[in-house]
Amino acid sequence: MPQKNATELWVRDERGEVRQATGEEIVLEARRVMNRRVHRGTSMTSPQAVRDFLSIKLGALEHETFCVLLLDSRHRLIEYVELFRGTIDGASVYPREVVKLALAKNAAALVLAHPHPSGVAEPSQADELITKRLVSALSLVDIRVLDHMIIAGGEVSSFAERGLI
Repeated sequence: MPQKNATELWVRDERGEVRQATGEEIVLEARRVMNRRVHRGTSMTSPQAVRDFLSIKLGALEHETFCVLLLDSRHRLIEYVELFRGTIDGASVYPREVVKLALAKNAAALVLAHPHPSGVAEPSQADELITKRLVSALSLVDIRVLDHMIIAGGEVSSFAERGLI
């Protein structure tokens, strides 16, 4: 078996031979592990756990998608939903649909998220505007928006940390 170190990962192929893992295999396995770790009832009170989960889920996408983490009153995950899919530089988001989903799932709080395939995690004016609209619409039915995270590869920008929520 080849010598292993901290910068190399190895896999056993279908013939039983050991070889160095490709980047794609590493990402796929990371997604599998994260999906097993984050499931209904998982506590999402740690900002780092939410960042890690969303980075794995959204970091490699080449299109925008608007996602919602639906949480109960103790900030445990009810469901992760990719609600709207867009193109490489935008996705249409409809507040009515977000409110409808949150009410249907009996969510007490949400974390909003979407990737920036451009690789730049800075929020745009459109990101800030839709976040304000969603916070306003959801507050009418007593559902809190805890954060809106933008994922660009391994970089994550948090609206809550920036004081935008």
